[in-house]
Amino acid sequence: MAQPSRRSFAGRDLAIDLGTATTLVYVRGAGIVLAEPSIVAVAADSGALVGVGSEAKAMLGRTPEHIVTVRPLRDGVIADFDNAERMLRYFVGRVHRRSFWSRPRIVVAVPSGITGVERRAVRDACYAAGAREVHLMEEPMAAAIGAGLPVHEPSGSMVVDVGGGTTEVAVLALGGTVTSTSVRTGGDRLDEAIIAYAKKEYSLLIGERTAEDVKVAIGSAFPAAQEPGAQLRGRDLVTGLPRIVEVTAEEIRWALDEPVQAIVDVVAATLDRTPPELAGDVLARGIALTGGGALLAGLDRRLASETGMPVHVAERPLEAVALGVGRAVESFDALARVLLPEPRH
Repeated sequence: MAQPSRRSFAGRDLAIDLGTATTLVYVRGAGIVLAEPSIVAVAADSGALVGVGSEAKAMLGRTPEHIVTVRPLRDGVIADFDNAERMLRYFVGRVHRRSFWSRPRIVVAVPSGITGVERRAVRDACYAAGAREVHLMEEPMAAAIGAGLPVHEPSGSMVVDVGGGTTEVAVLALGGTVTSTSVRTGGDRLDEAIIAYAKKEYSLLIGERTAEDVKVAIGSAFPAAQEPGAQLRGRDLVTGLPRIVEVTAEEIRWALDEPVQAIVDVVAATLDRTPPELAGDVLARGIALTGGGALLAGLDRRLASETGMPVHVAERPLEAVALGVGRAVESFDALARVLLPEPRH
């Protein structure tokens, strides 16, 4: 994605999907203008920034001792406040020419299970990045709005947002959340499952990038007719030498089964708590699947098979949350009631 002009967006409100894996920035009137990995690279001795976003991700697993790559968000929330703040400053600075008179209003998507302390960390990081106002929206609501679900109607809509750190499941109606569940299982857990499988079955140590590449290439949650294989490249834990192992899609599906089943279970548990009338609406309308995890082959079929509900992947699953919070900055007054309440001081 080309770097946007700072001058053209000065003074405009921003919406941010601050994701564990990827951060997306939406500018009022311009749409999504930035999508970068939520990674920073810092100097080990001084803590100085060496790279942010795509530049830092390219260094993942390849850095010398004096450079450390850091993911400031874990399980959907800020785990490293200082680096999260610097990352946000960088991304906001990329799209917004900061001055005293042009501090933006920022709307940020956060997991529905976020604690008060974690909410405050997000707000503080955004204020430090130059915001004049910070508003938060729960990710399931943002994902539903971004997926085009009629969340303001009396009939129920259900969304399953599988992100890098969390899976958010919610049933929505009349502009509010009727029932929701947040579980800290997402794309990162899928990668970790592949790393654990390679270590256990082949005594092979592989990195995060290799695991992610294999997940994208042949990872699945449901059997398919044509299933290619892939190579795992890593270090043999016995000899210490580089080694390549051929794996099948069926093996990787088996490796991913535990975190995938955790996602299925949280969807089933949320349906179990849904009022009968709204459950009937969901059966008629289906479940919308969003987030990067929605791209895992066969996840929609697995959910449909185990819940008995029709499931469809949103048109732009990776961008659904960012589009949802973006709608809030485009029509702030109309969507103000779906934002989380401001804390009392």
